[in-house]
Amino acid sequence: MNDSLITALLEDLKHPDEIVRDRATQELWRLWFGQKGVVGLDALRRAQMLLEAGNTNEAELLLTDLVDHQPDFAEAWNRRAVLYYAQGYYRQAIKDCEQVLQLNPIHFGALHGLGLCHMALGNYRSAIRAFRKALDVQPYALVNQRFILECTIKL
Repeated sequence: MNDSLITALLEDLKHPDEIVRDRATQELWRLWFGQKGVVGLDALRRAQMLLEAGNTNEAELLLTDLVDHQPDFAEAWNRRAVLYYAQGYYRQAIKDCEQVLQLNPIHFGALHGLGLCHMALGNYRSAIRAFRKALDVQPYALVNQRFILECTIKL
């Protein structure tokens, strides 16, 4: 990926103008989903269609095959983490989020997801750390600010 483009988009996430931030967010997602070209994007789309159709086992198999064959595809790991989170498999989702962050430390979706998983398990300090890291990348993400408050109250 183009490092100068990523740097500019990260700066735009901190811009006071919501339109600029939204555009940067969408562009980062586009880059992440498109990391492996049409083949990777198509696999992610098929997994999403399977999920929407209620075929979670097939979606999991597809995503697992994808991460097995393309272990550097951060968004494949992230999509599987989302699937695990939705099924209540928080520990598996945490492992996948951590893999995403090893590959892409600024992945605000994985940081947010990591926070959600820790929050669901009652690991409020870990959740707060994850949400704070997400805020470092996306300081205007009010949802992360709200979750930090919720976790702080539960300590």
